[in-house]
Amino acid sequence: MSDSEFPVVIYHNPNCGTSRNVLAMVRAAGYEPTVIEYLRTGWTPEQLRDLASEAGLTFRQLMRTRGTPAEELGLTADDVSEARILEAMVAHPILVNRPLVVTPRGVKLCRPSEVVFDLLDRRPASFTKEDGEVVDLSARP
Repeated sequence: MSDSEFPVVIYHNPNCGTSRNVLAMVRAAGYEPTVIEYLRTGWTPEQLRDLASEAGLTFRQLMRTRGTPAEELGLTADDVSEARILEAMVAHPILVNRPLVVTPRGVKLCRPSEVVFDLLDRRPASFTKEDGEVVDLSARP
């Protein structure tokens, strides 16, 4: 199956180790994904609604708090609406957790990084993450 028949899209932050690992894992599985550096391109409300819905996540679940302005924007309080979080994610793309991966098998927030293999039709037998951890994929369904 060619990449055009099984497209892979990764919403990527090159400064994130998990995102870099996921990109490398996708490539090690033999795919050349479409890479969208969302910190450069930004998000639209529709795009985030679709991705969150497909992934089965609320915006609160999709929001990254570590290393972002989430707390200073008042987004971490329990009473903050999903609409307010979405609005903040569009204004501050760094608030969206990463990496999000889209394939014909679905959409997932790939944390931990090996979750990406659930979205792919093929995978390597093993993969070594940039921190040296070896992920054995031979027994994974």
